Amino acid sequence: MRKFRRAFGRLPDPRAGNASHELLEVLFIALAAVLCGAGSCGEMEEFGQSKEGLLRLFLKLEHGIPSHDTFSRVFRLLKPQAFEFAFRRFMAAFAKANGLKLTGVIAVDGKALRRAYERGGRATPLHLVNVFAVEARMALAQQKAPGRNETAGALEVLDLLSLEDCTVTADALHCHRGFAAAVLDRGGHYVLTIKANRGLLFKAVTQQFARSGQRSTVQQTDRPAHDRSEARRATVMRNTTLAERFPGVAAVGRVTSRRRLRDQRADPPVVRYYLLSRYISAKRLLDVTRSHGAVENRLHWVLDVHFAEDRNRSRKDHAPENLAILRRLALNILRAHPDRKSINLKIRRAGWDEAFLMQVLSHMR
Repeated sequence: MRKFRRAFGRLPDPRAGNASHELLEVLFIALAAVLCGAGSCGEMEEFGQSKEGLLRLFLKLEHGIPSHDTFSRVFRLLKPQAFEFAFRRFMAAFAKANGLKLTGVIAVDGKALRRAYERGGRATPLHLVNVFAVEARMALAQQKAPGRNETAGALEVLDLLSLEDCTVTADALHCHRGFAAAVLDRGGHYVLTIKANRGLLFKAVTQQFARSGQRSTVQQTDRPAHDRSEARRATVMRNTTLAERFPGVAAVGRVTSRRRLRDQRADPPVVRYYLLSRYISAKRLLDVTRSHGAVENRLHWVLDVHFAEDRNRSRKDHAPENLAILRRLALNILRAHPDRKSINLKIRRAGWDEAFLMQVLSHMR
């Protein structure tokens, strides 16, 4: 609770000065509810009523448990920029206390909140850009994409981060000069997918592999799993001439993958090309490019399946964005808990077992 108060205690309260419930208490109850699987403000109130005795061990609750209207009002009015800043401040302290290194591969990717749209706007739901630390398996930051422009949102979220000792990965949408320059300015390096829509730049990359030259090459075949196996071959070549066209390019990479289902012919090979801001071995390129998928598998998928993010119907004002931050905070806390059970079982157990919920909440110290 001490770290939580230190990180979130300075958040400006958007409500009138005569509000009955302390902002920090409202946020703490909401977080505890999400840890137990709550998704809506009504469920947060029900959680608070059922766990009031436990919550009083942490909180004063001079005016009892807030109503669902209070939770709704807070999340609709709370400034997401301030809440996001407090989230990052908490994560920095939390990672330090738990020995987590928020460096290494940092994956950047967009995600739509499918139900977060105003009436008549089903085709244009709220779009967020997420930043995920692969090795630590932690969500680092989130930024709303202005006008659902993911490239602009990615640039904004990079400006919030320190990327020392980090390798930033992103899909081909973010393979542009602005993104690369932003990563380098923040002290990081990049591995960016490049596709044919980059025109002459893509042509220059592919032509280099067609010519002779010193290169690092490695081949890897994954063990068969789920009735399929995949062979991947990576090649890396140094290149400094492209730096005139694209900021900081030091090398180019190529990964050829071929998947085979059991008792079937292998699929046609898939070839992907990459721009690298520093030279790395071919084996390291395989590891980095493979780990980028963690932002989908370990963040987006978990949020949708275990926290029902895509089914959440919060739509008004800042509520969808703020509740998304709260879900990422809950996921990080559950991930860091030493119990080796799945996230799904941790959520269920937190709701069933007050002693386990106490462990999870105490783990924030």
